[in-house]
Amino acid sequence: MLRSLISEKPHRRPLRLRGYDYAQEGAYYVTVCVQNRQCLLGEAVEESIRLNEAGEMVARWWQELGHKFPNVVPDAWVVMPNHVHGVVVIGPDTQARAATQGRPYKATLGDVMDWFKTMTTNEYLRGVKGKGWKPVVLRLWQRNYYEHIVRNGKELDRIRRYIADNPARWDTDQENPEAKGRSRRGVPTGGIGVVA
Repeated sequence: MLRSLISEKPHRRPLRLRGYDYAQEGAYYVTVCVQNRQCLLGEAVEESIRLNEAGEMVARWWQELGHKFPNVVPDAWVVMPNHVHGVVVIGPDTQARAATQGRPYKATLGDVMDWFKTMTTNEYLRGVKGKGWKPVVLRLWQRNYYEHIVRNGKELDRIRRYIADNPARWDTDQENPEAKGRSRRGVPTGGIGVVA
């Protein structure tokens, strides 16, 4: 009986590249979505995004990535009504000392995203209690996040354009629960500059 229950569990497809060192220098394109695609961070207005207080809070924490992780630079990014797209660049200075043990520590992309999700969730929950923000069930963000290892400068430019143009495509965005015609998910193939 127990064996049959275990075998009936749906298998989650791993999102990470097996065997890849996510502390390795490079650029990583990430998307993190609000749980159940709730539009808690703002609204689309005339092909741009008008962030609410919660969305502005998320933007502030994204910009803090480089302060928490000295080897990390947040590159192009945009906060949408229910998700964040961004490029995280992990630089050459990946050796940092852990505050408590003094041992060498290499931050991974997972460390960066876990910290971002934790900090924004904690502040969001404070906003629910103190500012009347819309409550969430169990968590602010979906359990995982989408990532793509950026292979070269041409691809990075394409991703930057996709991020910059994303607000204008909200009506067809796959993450928009009211999208008229959903665009496909994945690495952007088309689309102007760095949104910072």
